Order: sequence, then C-alpha cells, then structure tokens
Amino acid sequence: MSKEYRVRLRETPLAEPTWEVALLYPPQGAWTAEEYLHLTDGTNRLIEFAEGRVEVLPMPTQRHQDTLDFIFRIVRALALAIGGKAYYAPLRLYITRDRYREPDILLVRDKHDPRRGERYWAGADLVVEIVSPDDPDRDWVTKRNDYADAGILEYWIVDAQRGQIAVLRLAGATYAEHGLFNRGESATSALFPDLRVDVSEALDAE
Repeated sequence: MSKEYRVRLRETPLAEPTWEVALLYPPQGAWTAEEYLHLTDGTNRLIEFAEGRVEVLPMPTQRHQDTLDFIFRIVRALALAIGGKAYYAPLRLYITRDRYREPDILLVRDKHDPRRGERYWAGADLVVEIVSPDDPDRDWVTKRNDYADAGILEYWIVDAQRGQIAVLRLAGATYAEHGLFNRGESATSALFPDLRVDVSEALDAE
C-alpha cells in the first residue's frame, strides 16, 4: 500500500452506522403479519413473529445441524413411504393471525395437503424442534403452547442438554406426553407407527 493511499484512507470520513437502517422498520410490538412476511421473504435467517414482535433466532451450531440432519433423513424417508412431505427450516409455519414459527422439521401425511403454501405452511401433522441451550424454555414451554394452539397433532422436542427426546401428542387443546425417551432408548411416534429414532445416535450424530 502506497504512502499516498494510506493518507487518503485516514482522511476518509467514517460512514454512518448501518444500524440506522433499523429506523426504517416498525418498532417492536408494532409489526403486522404482512410486514413480517415481507421482511422474511428476503432472507434465509430464522426469524419468528409473535404479537407484533420479530424474534431473530440464534445461528444453529454444528451439533444442532448434525442432529437435525440425522432426524430429518428418518422423517423424510417416512414421508416418502406414506406419500407425505417433509421439510426443514427455514420454512414459516402459521400459528395464529399474530404468530408464525420456524420449526426445525415439518411433516404432513399427504403431499397434497392444502395447508402447504408457497410462502408458509398453514399447519402440519408433526413438527420437531431441537432445543437451543441458550433458551430451552422457548421450545419446552412457549412453542409447546403455540403448536397446541395451531392444532399440530404431534410435537417432538430434542434436547441434548437433557439427553432426551420428548414426544407429545395433542389431546384436546393441550399436549400429553406420549413418551420421554432417554439415551439408550428409541423415541417412537404416537401418530406414525413406523417412525423411530435412536436417541443416542441422534444426539451424537456427526
């Protein structure tokens, strides 16, 4: 680098901070569903929406992605066998008028299910969440309530910290435990008899 160029660099004024772009968006609590959808149409980041607030999810870790890949291969094989369809995030899931979530895995039993939309799905038969260690209550409590509200028939919670996969089945308006499966066991589905996942293999996948 020449001396003249280094001098010009030092004399160049600093640019305005890019965070000022945020001023172009609604404040938290004032977002509409359509504004959220428009925002997330242009990004592959995991962003959820609840009661006027956008919630940017943490970047998945390698361990998270290994577990996701392991379970998704099993769920996708089931979907192909029964004529259904399975996807992994990012794919928005409509919960209620003011709430959208981004499950790690979604499955419908019928690939022609009308709930499968281009911009988002309006429902699913089974969803899977892999717990983020920074906020486990998000998957164990908040999303448990959300997916029950959306009428999702079965919800799997994969928690490496607990060494456990919880399988919940919808019973009325809330979830009941089909089973809490630990290392050394195979998690089974209440809805799909052929769906089984070895807990240790899923949590230790590479």
